[in-house]
Amino acid sequence: MDRFKVEVISQTPEPQRTIYAAMHQDYAEAFVWDQRESWPSEAKCGELVIRNLLKGGRGHYGPLEHPQIVLNCGWFPHSTMQQLRTHRVGISFDVQSFRYTGRRLLDVVEGKRDVDEVFYLRPLGAYTDRQGKKYEYSAEQRQQDLDWCRQACDRYADRIRQGFSEEHARGLIPFDVRQHWVLSANVRSMMHLLDLRWKADAQLEAQKLCEAMWPHFQAWVPAIAAWYEENRLKKARLSP
Repeated sequence: MDRFKVEVISQTPEPQRTIYAAMHQDYAEAFVWDQRESWPSEAKCGELVIRNLLKGGRGHYGPLEHPQIVLNCGWFPHSTMQQLRTHRVGISFDVQSFRYTGRRLLDVVEGKRDVDEVFYLRPLGAYTDRQGKKYEYSAEQRQQDLDWCRQACDRYADRIRQGFSEEHARGLIPFDVRQHWVLSANVRSMMHLLDLRWKADAQLEAQKLCEAMWPHFQAWVPAIAAWYEENRLKKARLSP
């Protein structure tokens, strides 16, 4: 999976019980907090959420918006962030700007980091463009691209030495510089993102991000993740 990495910073505890409480309040006469000692278990709440909100195409997604998960995503190319922010309903981001985080470019020049730790280039192999044209990305071509990234670091370092600000010099950085970001999403918006970015025709790096996020989603809301896997995962259905 290249260097790509996704870790959990924080998450709503007992998320399926939280969804259950929200769902239950929709039709309960009582103030549901007062009944919290009698709420079903986390696992049972997951079953009830599936049965009453999702099963059979009911599509009652509102209560799923309450629990939040916060993920730290690392070493992905800038283009992946562009794809994510295009469909950001219910999702928030904080991402490196290279106004303050350009030190790694100087590290390449000084031999402290490898070029491919700072810039992302796709793996060698066969590819197809959006029009169906097939092409090969060779070792020679990839090395040429690595060399170009190194040259861009040299130019960046020159401008910094000449007194340019980081926000000015960053304009010289190749497009797919690697970035780290923090992403927060609720259960509904996470499924929305997976619908759009884990499809068979989604861009490779976005699929890799979804692949890395998926185990965390499964561990957090297991019943909902199992329902999603059976009914929506990679089926390119309209996002909820």
